[in-house]
Amino acid sequence: MVSSLNDSEFTNQLENILKSFVKEKLELIMKEELHNFLTVEHPESSNSKNVYYQRSLDTRYGKIEALSVPRDRQGEFHTQVFAPYQRRDGWLEEAIIKMYQSGMSTREVGKFIERILGTGYSATTISNITAVALEDIRAWQQRPLASRYSVLYLDGMYIKLRRDTVASEVIYFAVGVNEEGYRELLGFYVGGQENALGWQEMLQDLYQRGLKEVLLGVFDGLPGLEEAFKSIYPKADVQRCVVHKVRNTLNRVRQTDRESVAEDLKAVYRSFTRSQAEAQFDVFREKWQAKYPREVSSWEQDLPVLLTFLKYPSSIRSVIYTTNWIERTIKEIRKRLRPMNSLPDVKAAEKIVYLTVQHLNDTWSERKLRGFASAYSALQEMFTERYG
Repeated sequence: MVSSLNDSEFTNQLENILKSFVKEKLELIMKEELHNFLTVEHPESSNSKNVYYQRSLDTRYGKIEALSVPRDRQGEFHTQVFAPYQRRDGWLEEAIIKMYQSGMSTREVGKFIERILGTGYSATTISNITAVALEDIRAWQQRPLASRYSVLYLDGMYIKLRRDTVASEVIYFAVGVNEEGYRELLGFYVGGQENALGWQEMLQDLYQRGLKEVLLGVFDGLPGLEEAFKSIYPKADVQRCVVHKVRNTLNRVRQTDRESVAEDLKAVYRSFTRSQAEAQFDVFREKWQAKYPREVSSWEQDLPVLLTFLKYPSSIRSVIYTTNWIERTIKEIRKRLRPMNSLPDVKAAEKIVYLTVQHLNDTWSERKLRGFASAYSALQEMFTERYG
């Protein structure tokens, strides 16, 4: 006859079963994270899976020993699993904020918690938990900034936002590159339609928070933006995004001419000096003026702000001739917002963007942009010449 288990034995067995279940699921999640990182987020990379390493992890269910954590060969993958479990207290609240940051709606987070714990969380409760970020947002938006940034990237994205009815509204973004070459998202501002006045207000806020000296502003050709930028930073240069300009031009020429036009324009912006670029533009103008007079005239008019990057050290030109860096930032934020058809209010938009921005700034603080180390002395001389 088999004797029944006492309460202590039953509890121990139940805890072991539960910890084994949690360990299995965490390892499965991390495997899927790495697979998604390699095949979806970076399909063009030659990176691949590597061996596992083991570590223990304190969870609500006790310490899980020998948890297998996957690695990639280039050391770029970092699991998101550990952040919610960094502290024993408050792990569920941290997990909820992390899921909300990833783009899950409050209702979806509540259903997920109910599935894994058997306890329901209403959308209102989830919203209240994530509201702890609102105080952090206000403090972050008002934080003092360094006085100097070598480069300031400006760009915006539209989201669907509810104010009685749903409509598209802009989020303004400003990303700075400091003197040492580290990126930082300096601020974001939600609401309205993108216009020069909105940008001027944002730039004025950056200035009032301490950002007094900028060498170069990089942005696209929104009417009035250059004037707004120069009104706050009159000593800074302006670089119009070359990639946007080329793309817009190619959309206006015939399909049969696009490859040839693209190559001729490439000869202009890949020149090593300003004089070489201007000579290549003369060739471009001579070849295409008769067939595409409007497009050639547009390039001629914008050429001074399209070639600004050539006065800067060659080691950083590939970084500053385009808004690609800030566009990648916006792409990451858009990915977080994609699961939501529309956001219920401005606060919801601010929470998700802020949580994503914090992750990006933490990552960027450890990665200096290529070329800025060798350009440091030259950039310091430019600061001294302009600002003393």
